[in-house]
Amino acid sequence: IQEDLHKLKMEKNNLKGNVEAVDICDLRTATDRTELGLRKHAENYLNAINGQELSLSSAGNKEVNLKEPPKCQKALLFALFCVESNNVNFYHHFANLQHVRQFLPLNTSMEMDVKIILDPENMDNKDGLKHPNIETRLPLITKKKSAPMCSQKTGKGHKVTSPWALPAFHSLDSALPLVEDDTPKGPLSLRGQRLILPAAKRTLPVPPVVSKAAPFPEFPRQHKKSAAAICGTYSCGKGNIAPLPSSNSVVSTRKSKPEWTYPAQQLDSEVHVPSQTQDPCLDWDIAVHHGTVDQKAPGFLALQQHHHSSWGSIVQFLEHTEKLLKDHAVPLATISGQKLAQIPSDFDFNENPTKSDILSVIKNQSAVEELLNRPGQRCRGQGGTAVAAAEIPRRCHGAALGSGQQQWAAGVLGASWRSWNHLARVRNALREARHRHLENFYSRAKHLAANWNRIRTSRRTIIHIPSLGYSQHIRQHIPDLALQQNLQMGRLCDILDANVDVIYICPLALSEELLQYYNKLLGLQAAVRSGNPEDMADLQDRFKILTPEAINSFPEHHMCLASVLKYSPRTIQRLQVLVQSRDAYMVGGVPHQDDLAVADMLQVPLLGSEPAVAQLYSTKSGSKRIFASAGVQTPPGKWGIHSREQLLHALSQLILDNMEVQRWLFKVDDEHGGNGTAYCDVISHLQCYHWIQKEWQGHGPEVWNKSQARELALVKISQELPGLLAQHVQPVNEKRFPTWEKFLQTFLSQGGVIEAFPFSASITNLTVDLLIEPTGEVTMVSSGDQLHAEGPLRSSGTTIPQRSVNPAVLNSLCSKIGEVCKSKGVLGYFSVDFVAFTHPQTREQQVWATDLDLCYSDQLALTQLLLYVTDGNLDCGSSRLQGPLGSKESRSQWIQHEGTKPPAPSSLRCAVASSQLRHSSLSGISYNLLLHTCKARGVGFDLQEKQGTVFVLYEDQKRHRLGMITIGEDLQGVLLTFARNLFIIHQEISAPNMQGETNFKMAIRDIEAILGVTAENKLKLEEEQPWEADALKE
Repeated sequence: IQEDLHKLKMEKNNLKGNVEAVDICDLRTATDRTELGLRKHAENYLNAINGQELSLSSAGNKEVNLKEPPKCQKALLFALFCVESNNVNFYHHFANLQHVRQFLPLNTSMEMDVKIILDPENMDNKDGLKHPNIETRLPLITKKKSAPMCSQKTGKGHKVTSPWALPAFHSLDSALPLVEDDTPKGPLSLRGQRLILPAAKRTLPVPPVVSKAAPFPEFPRQHKKSAAAICGTYSCGKGNIAPLPSSNSVVSTRKSKPEWTYPAQQLDSEVHVPSQTQDPCLDWDIAVHHGTVDQKAPGFLALQQHHHSSWGSIVQFLEHTEKLLKDHAVPLATISGQKLAQIPSDFDFNENPTKSDILSVIKNQSAVEELLNRPGQRCRGQGGTAVAAAEIPRRCHGAALGSGQQQWAAGVLGASWRSWNHLARVRNALREARHRHLENFYSRAKHLAANWNRIRTSRRTIIHIPSLGYSQHIRQHIPDLALQQNLQMGRLCDILDANVDVIYICPLALSEELLQYYNKLLGLQAAVRSGNPEDMADLQDRFKILTPEAINSFPEHHMCLASVLKYSPRTIQRLQVLVQSRDAYMVGGVPHQDDLAVADMLQVPLLGSEPAVAQLYSTKSGSKRIFASAGVQTPPGKWGIHSREQLLHALSQLILDNMEVQRWLFKVDDEHGGNGTAYCDVISHLQCYHWIQKEWQGHGPEVWNKSQARELALVKISQELPGLLAQHVQPVNEKRFPTWEKFLQTFLSQGGVIEAFPFSASITNLTVDLLIEPTGEVTMVSSGDQLHAEGPLRSSGTTIPQRSVNPAVLNSLCSKIGEVCKSKGVLGYFSVDFVAFTHPQTREQQVWATDLDLCYSDQLALTQLLLYVTDGNLDCGSSRLQGPLGSKESRSQWIQHEGTKPPAPSSLRCAVASSQLRHSSLSGISYNLLLHTCKARGVGFDLQEKQGTVFVLYEDQKRHRLGMITIGEDLQGVLLTFARNLFIIHQEISAPNMQGETNFKMAIRDIEAILGVTAENKLKLEEEQPWEADALKE
C-alpha cells in the first residue's frame, strides 16, 4: 500500500502541471488495494476485540455486508485511510481533485460525508451539516456479543488498565501532544493522533470533568443553512456510538489525573445526561437488606456475568458481608460493585476478611460503621440472644475483675503514697530535730564556755562515748567496728581528778572477768601513791561502764556507738538519772549527728566540734587548708583531686618540681588509719628520669622552669605515668584495694591528695594531741613518736613523750594550727600528725604537718592510763614525763641530801604504748591465765618503783587484740622491755608448728630499727640475756 500511495503521490504532483496526464486506472487500483488492506486489518482487529467479523457499511445502506462492499464504501475507506495515515496535505489535495471526484459514484449525501471526513475543519464542510435534507450518520457496527466495558480481574497480580480508558502515555512514534487550539475536533481527531484505531470498536468514557455542551458557532457563509446539534446515545447492549467528548475534555484528560467521585455526587455536578449513558460499572451497586443480598438485582446479575472467573471469591466475600450485617442487624447497606470487583486481587481469602475490609466496599460506610460500633448492637442481630447470654456473665466477671484490679491498684497507690508521705514526714521531722539539736548544741556550748572555769574545778561528771562517727561507706569497711570503738578504755582514768566521775559507754558487752580487771586496775591509784599494794581502794562508785541494749539490734547497719546509744532508751534513762542535778558534759569520738541527739536527750553540753565542721576539716584536703592557713610547712603535693586527668597532670608537675623526691603518696580524703593510702616509688621506675635530670642540670634551676625542655619532659612523664602507676603502686591495705584500679576508683570518687614522702633515711612520725577548751585556750595534752608494726605508713604505737623534735619548734607549730582550728569552729580534743627528718643536703631538720584528726585519739587514752598508773605529770611544753621516785631512788636521794631539806621527789619517765597489738593465738588462752603467765616470766608492774608493764584488755569474745604500756626511766631500756614482753607472750601462746597471725615480729623489727642495735651490741646482749637477743632476731 505504501508503494502505491507513493506512486500516486508522485503522479498527483504532475496534476498541478498537466491534468490530462493522469491515468484514472492507476488511481482506482491504488484505492482498491488500500480498501482491501484496511478492511482486512479492521476485521482482524475487531475479531480480536469482539470475537466476530465485521465490515464497514455505507451511510446510505444500513445492512451489514460481509462480502464485497459497494464502491461508495471504497471511497469512504480510502478517506479513512487518508485520515489514519496522518498525511493532511495528501487528503487535502485529494479533496480538491474535481475531475477525480466525477469518476466516483457518490450521491449527494455520501459526497458530503466524504467531505466532512476528509476535512472536518473546513468551514464549507461544516456548513453542509446545516442543510435540512442532509443527514450524516456515523457507520453502524454490529456485534454478536458485547465485550465487557470494565476491566475483568481474574486473580491476584498487577492491576490492568481498563481497556476503555485512554492510555496515559504516547507511543514512541506518535506526535507530540497538541494544545487545545491545534487539536482537530471530532472523533477523527482522536484517530488522527493515533489515540484509537480507526476501525476499532472503542467506547469513550464519560470524562471526569464534563463541560456544558456548547453549540457550534455561526460561521459566515454565502448560503444560510439551519443548524443542527449533534447528539448521540450510548448503550452497551445496543452497540450505538457514544457522543464524542469535546476537545477541551480531551485535553483535560491528558493534563490532569481524574478525581473519582461517587456516581450520585458526579450526577449532581454534571449537566443532565440520560441514565443510559452512564458507565455500567457504576450501576453494579448491590443493596443488602437486613443482611441478605438480592441475587436477582440487575447489579448482582451484571457483576456475575462480567466477573465469572473470580465469582467464587466474590461470593465468599459476600457471604462474610451478609453474616456481619445479619449479626449486627443492619437494615440496609449498599455495596459498591466497582470496589467489590477489585476484591479478588486485593485480598487473600485463605483468611476471613476483617470488618474494615468489608466496610471498605460499602457505600454508606459511615452509617453502617456507626451501627456496628453501637453498644449492644450485636445482641439485636442473628443469634443475639445466645451472644447476650454469654456476654452478660463475662462482662459481669470482667467488671468484678476490673473492680478488683482497680481496688488492688488503688491499694498499691495508696500504700505508696502513704509510704512516701510517711517518709516525707520523717524527713521533715528529722530535719527539724537536727536543726533543734544544733541550736541546743550552740546554746549549751555557750553555757559551758561561760562556766568552764567553775566546772573544771568543781565536782563534775564526764560522759565518754568513744564513737567512730565516720560516714557509712567508711564504717562498713572497718573490720570489728565495735572493737575499734573500744580501744580507748584509758578514758576511765579521768577519775585521777578527785572531782571527776566517769561514765564510759562501752560498745561491747564486757564479761565479769574484764570488769573485775578494770576495778583492780583503777583501784591501784592509792597503792601507787603510797607504794603499798595493800592500799588498793574500791572506786566503783567513781566510774560506770554502761553497754547500750541495742548493740546487737543492728548487726548489718554498721552503726556508730552514738547511734546505737540513741536507740537504747533504757541506757538513756539511766544516764539521765546519773547526771541529774550535776554538772556534766560529753566527750565523744569522731563527731556524728547522733552525738548532738544524745546530748540533747541528756541535756548536757558536748565538748567537741560540730559534726559538719569536723567532717570538713578531718579530710586530707581539709587538713591541707588548715595547715596552709596556719602557715606551717607541709609536704609538696596537691589536694582536691577528683579526676584521672587532674591526677596525672598534678603528679607530673610535682615530679618536675621536686626531682629529689623518690616516693609519692596517694591518700583518700575520708579514710583514716592508713587504710586509704598507697605509695609508689616513681623515680626508680620512670624511664625518662635520667634524661630529665640531665636536661635539668644542663639548664640550671632558673632557666629550667621557662625552657621548652621542661614542657617536653612534662609530656614524657604524662605518657609514662598511667602504665607506671598501674604496675608499681602499692596500697597499704591490700585486702581492701588489691589493685591500683580499685584504689583509683575510690580515690577519684571521694577525692584525695598527692604528697611527697620525705627524701631521707632518718624519718620520724609523731602525733600531738591538743585541747581547745570552751574558753578558747589551746593546750597540748599529749605527744609521742609513732611506732610502725604494720608498715611505715600505719601507726601501731607510740613512745611518750616525743623526743624527735625540739619542743619549742613543736609548740610553735601546734599553737598556729590550734589558733586556725579555733577560728574555724573546732572545739574539744584533736590530734595533729607531723613527720620529722634531716634534709640530705642542708643537714637540717625539717618538720612537715601531714594530717589532722578532729577527735579523741588512742594515744591520748593511753597517755591518760600512763599518768594514772604512775601518778605522773606530762609537760608537753618541754616534752618531759615526770613521776614520783621509786623506793630505791628515794633512798639514794635521801642519803645524798642527808642533813638538808630534800626537794620534791620526782624522776623522768618514758613509756612505750600500743593499742594495736594482735595475735591470733591469744584466743586460745584466757586473760587470767595470760596475766599469771606474764607475772611468772617477770612481765608486770612494780608499784614501788612505778615501772613495768600494764595491759589493756578490750573484749573477751575473740580475744585476739590487746594493748600494752611499758614504763621505764630511759627510752632504750623501755624499748627493749617492750620487745622482750612481745617475745615472751608470743612464746607462751604459740606452738612451734603454729605461729599464728600476728604483728609482734614487725613491732620488734621496728624497735630494733629505732634502737639501731649493731652486731656488737647484739653479741653483748646475747651474753647477758640470750632470750632478748632471740626476740630481737625474731
